[in-house]
Amino acid sequence: MTRVTIVGAGNMGRGIGTRVVAGGHQVEIVDRDPADAQRLAEDLGGSAPALDPGAPFGGEVVVFAVYYPGIKDAVRQYADQLAGKAVVDITNPIDTQTWDRLATPPGTSSAEEVQQLVPQGTSVVKAFNTTFAGTLVAGEVNGQQLDVLVAGDDEAAKDKVSQLAADGGLRPIDVGPLSRAQQLEQLGFLNISLQQPLGLNFGSAVKLVMP
Repeated sequence: MTRVTIVGAGNMGRGIGTRVVAGGHQVEIVDRDPADAQRLAEDLGGSAPALDPGAPFGGEVVVFAVYYPGIKDAVRQYADQLAGKAVVDITNPIDTQTWDRLATPPGTSSAEEVQQLVPQGTSVVKAFNTTFAGTLVAGEVNGQQLDVLVAGDDEAAKDKVSQLAADGGLRPIDVGPLSRAQQLEQLGFLNISLQQPLGLNFGSAVKLVMP
């Protein structure tokens, strides 16, 4: 059993927390609004305690279920608790001024920026940015298993995140080193940009069909 700390009690925190609990693992919820954390913890079940902001947390995997660029502030806030853990960046760093591009400079990604902020010996994994919250709660789209594309430089950290996804009924796919987060974030942006034109209502999924 793995203990997972989820920072952020919004929709993605709910979706990922649902899958982690479904896989038989433990979850603890942290949010700047303790009431939101408590509500999500209660909804996820007895194994999911809510922690006060700034309280020590015990997860060996820490998922930052927050938006970009706020993830950088959150990582700085909790940096002293991240040493040696697997830190998961789920963000799609969309430029909210234009909504037609990413906010990160060319040649980098949110995940790579976060890797520069965590303590030495801490590994950042990119995952869950191509899955929408509602589909994670459901665990599937139109009867199809969700794919979770995973990137990172530390194989052990990727294995932990991949195992959590698999145990929760999802299909993890290792797409390579952390630099691949650049492509994953572009893919996440594309998926988001298609929702309104195609009337998908954030219910679609990115799926790799194997031969």
